Amino acid sequence: MIRRTVMTGLATAGLAAGAAPVAARESVPHTVLELRQYRIVPDRRDDMIALFDRLFVESQEALGMRLVGQFRDLDDPNRFTWLRTFPDMATREKQLNAFYFGPVWQAHRGEANPLLYDNDNVLLLKPATPALAFAPLRGPRPAVAGESGLVVATIYYLWKDPAEGFSTFFGDRLAAELAAAGLPVLGAYVPETSENTFPRLPVRQHEKVFVWFTRAIDAGAYAVAGKRLEARKGWRDATAALADQQERDAQVLRLAPTPRSRLR
Repeated sequence: MIRRTVMTGLATAGLAAGAAPVAARESVPHTVLELRQYRIVPDRRDDMIALFDRLFVESQEALGMRLVGQFRDLDDPNRFTWLRTFPDMATREKQLNAFYFGPVWQAHRGEANPLLYDNDNVLLLKPATPALAFAPLRGPRPAVAGESGLVVATIYYLWKDPAEGFSTFFGDRLAAELAAAGLPVLGAYVPETSENTFPRLPVRQHEKVFVWFTRAIDAGAYAVAGKRLEARKGWRDATAALADQQERDAQVLRLAPTPRSRLR
């Protein structure tokens, strides 16, 4: 469903009660992740990225959210993908109310909404295991850094809930093979099944998915690592078992960080 104006209904309210801005604390675990894939109006992705990086990064993090990364999809010129985390679902509701009813979004939604063709493609996730959550991103965010690096998100679509053995299978067999080939697992996530506490922003729920992230220097290095991986007997044996667990082919997102993305 197309949601070009999904956020315009937020225009009539001010800052939500009880959602006073607070600084994000790196030491606080964040157990909720949104993987947001936006379809942008054709030929306007650069405009969206410039607006987002300039206005919607610190303004969200000041309320306690973390923006893990913002990206251009290398295989879709009109897709903008970004990652946002929260400590838990109850806090997510408060922080989203504080942002979308707050002064920054209210002042600039008229610039952002016309650039959005569809912003409903959102997976609401949680770490597959505590050890597979994203590590805290240390150091300052780039100010106006040049783009660099490649982040790859792979989405497995499974027959069964990943809690029914797949998360263990990934951690025990696939993760080590990936790391040995030069594709370290930065994080791995499964569906967050709690009710969407901010229904103004729809999410894809009740899907049996497993999402993992890696990085490479660039697309060429990622392709080379993929060939190394395919040459490993352990990987070939593991992927034979993986094929039986997949409902359909995996979706691979090759993501180029925007200038101000922390994950790169």
